[in-house]
Amino acid sequence: MARKKAALDFEQSLADLQALVERLESGELSLEDSLGAFEQGIRLTRECQGALSQAEQKVQILLERDGELQEAPFDVEDEA
Repeated sequence: MARKKAALDFEQSLADLQALVERLESGELSLEDSLGAFEQGIRLTRECQGALSQAEQKVQILLERDGELQEAPFDVEDEA
């Protein structure tokens, strides 16, 4: 269940980031609102990059097992 939650969190963060970019590109936000949206976008980008990095590490672990696809324990450090 943790994997599904992580995938859903990534998908939600990515969707939120896309919506935020669309709002910024519309040009209808004030300078203050734009700066707030930009800060939120940076936070979402970092969350997505972290999730992708963890997925990449897991794939690397799977591929480095003597040519066999065997799952190995993967410790995830919470950055929160």
